[in-house]
Amino acid sequence: MRVITGIARGRKLVAPEGLDVRPTADKVKEGIFSAVQFELEGARVLDLFAGSGQMGIEALSRGADHAVFIDSSLRSIRCVNENLRNTGFERQSEVINRDSYDYIKLTSQTFDIIILDPPYRFSHITNILPFAAKKLRDGGIIICEYEAEAAEPEAPEGMRLRKTYRYGKINVSIFCKPSEEVAEE
Repeated sequence: MRVITGIARGRKLVAPEGLDVRPTADKVKEGIFSAVQFELEGARVLDLFAGSGQMGIEALSRGADHAVFIDSSLRSIRCVNENLRNTGFERQSEVINRDSYDYIKLTSQTFDIIILDPPYRFSHITNILPFAAKKLRDGGIIICEYEAEAAEPEAPEGMRLRKTYRYGKINVSIFCKPSEEVAEE
């Protein structure tokens, strides 16, 4: 596992041992970041269910200003911190050991990009997407990664599905929240 491009290109990343974390494959990660490349510059990113932190780190490498990493596992938090040290992004990051649902429901922070890559087979995307939508800034996007056999999540109120990409056994849906100027037209 590595950072694909940007200022930390090629840096190796570590992931927690065991079956709890399923790192996003490079092919899928490249596809996701190609699809959102123009939204990254200066963005404030939330990597919910962070695992190794590779998605938020990729966003930082490609020009995001700040990333918040949330995970309930201490093993994952240790990996995120190690990966941030190895890539030099500690100052641009906030790492929080907390349940993702508690965080997204209670935080007052808002984001330009929210990455949802929760454990599969638990309907997390469907359950957490409406809460995430409330923490998204106008013009922002939510990236959802989920197993291909799961139902495509529905767009939360005030958002629309931009596109769903299929990568073998993985689907990625990108939802966007129109900016107020666009919404009024």
